Amino acid sequence: MYGTSLGGETYRFADLKSLMAKATPLRSGDQLAGVAALRDVERVAAQVALAELPLKTFLTEAVVPYETDEVTRLIIDTHDAAAFGPVSSMTVGDLRDWLLSDSADSAALAALAPGLTPEMAAAVSKLCRIQDLILIAKKCHVVTGFRDTVGLPGHLSTRLQPNHPTDDLRGIAASILDGLMYGSGDAVIGINPATDNLHATVQLLHLLDEIIHEHGIPTQSCVLSHVTNTMAAIEEGAPVDLTFQSIAGTQKANESFGISLALLAEAHEATLSLGRGTVGDNVMYFETGQGSCLSADAHHGVDQQTLESRAYAVARRYRPLLVNTVVGFIGPEYLYDGKQIIRAGLEDHFCGKLLGVPMGCDICYTNHAEADQNDMDMLLTLLGTAGINFIMGIPGSDDVMLNYQTTSFHDALYARRVLGLRPAPEFEDWLDRSGLMAKDGGFTPAARPPAVLSQRLSLLEAG
Repeated sequence: MYGTSLGGETYRFADLKSLMAKATPLRSGDQLAGVAALRDVERVAAQVALAELPLKTFLTEAVVPYETDEVTRLIIDTHDAAAFGPVSSMTVGDLRDWLLSDSADSAALAALAPGLTPEMAAAVSKLCRIQDLILIAKKCHVVTGFRDTVGLPGHLSTRLQPNHPTDDLRGIAASILDGLMYGSGDAVIGINPATDNLHATVQLLHLLDEIIHEHGIPTQSCVLSHVTNTMAAIEEGAPVDLTFQSIAGTQKANESFGISLALLAEAHEATLSLGRGTVGDNVMYFETGQGSCLSADAHHGVDQQTLESRAYAVARRYRPLLVNTVVGFIGPEYLYDGKQIIRAGLEDHFCGKLLGVPMGCDICYTNHAEADQNDMDMLLTLLGTAGINFIMGIPGSDDVMLNYQTTSFHDALYARRVLGLRPAPEFEDWLDRSGLMAKDGGFTPAARPPAVLSQRLSLLEAG
């Protein structure tokens, strides 16, 4: 039992997960689950009690039972006590104050990451204002590599997402060409297949591999098929750069995705064995999103933001190149409006970076949410300021296959120019050599694609 007195009233919270849920800034998913604070004053009381909670509590009380959940076992069994040492005597409120101090520089935060549990990161985020989430995350640098280097300070990468409603190869290739001409694609060229089967996966993998190698593009490809399809594609000899999978923060939710930690480990080893990277060996790409556990009836009475943070423990176990919170994709049942989406995106980035995860964000919303592109502009600008590793680049910001609104090639150019950010260095060199974009971020005077891309454009136009 946890409690505090506020304004002459005493507030009590039955257990740690109830305290965490009541302290969470309001969102529709927690209301739907029946775990949210009923009044603002109850939320403030929970935040006061949470601020006074010793961090060590999270090592002795689990929000999801250790005995029945392999994600909890992963979190507890891999906790680095030595890394935790410098903050082990702190409360959650003390940790927030320290994170905001100059003592918590990039080196100190990198050293601390293995010592933090996801629940600790989620707890401190609940005490943070927007500016706190940005300032602290800005100090966290998580750098990964495959054919180029993602996450360096002062850089912003993009996933070029050339989805097509029928997986038409010409349509996909045209979107890739469009994105490359705007300097997009240094995080990954990644396709969500309309048909999630082995044949479609292999066909798309060969298309992406041909484009990347024919033009010498220092980037990586991914077909966002189920992990078992990608493993089967590897067995068939398909050119797999990255293996993708959606993940969540509880064992039951991951089982609803058809995965386990053992399966992810097997996929990680299989992808590593191909040795296709040139500057690094980070070969996994994971996507997450607040509300996934609740939508699978696998939340165990825990608030959605805490469960989202637990998904990052799953991710960091396999040293991914990219982790992407698809922040507004599940819908207004979980994040009702632009305000909730903005807060959630910044929380996710903050918690992931604190835990040593290479965070990106699909800055997005569904058409039935109370949000619009102005909200996405705000979140894009805030995340760019906070040091996000990568965002999405999609033709016109409207995904014609998944039917949701996200960020466009033009949006990425805006963020890079306004915030003084650059593409991954290897990719930037290629853009410069190819005549697509100068290293100052401006388009080259000719404004023409390189010869090899011009040839491909001619082939597309000819049908």
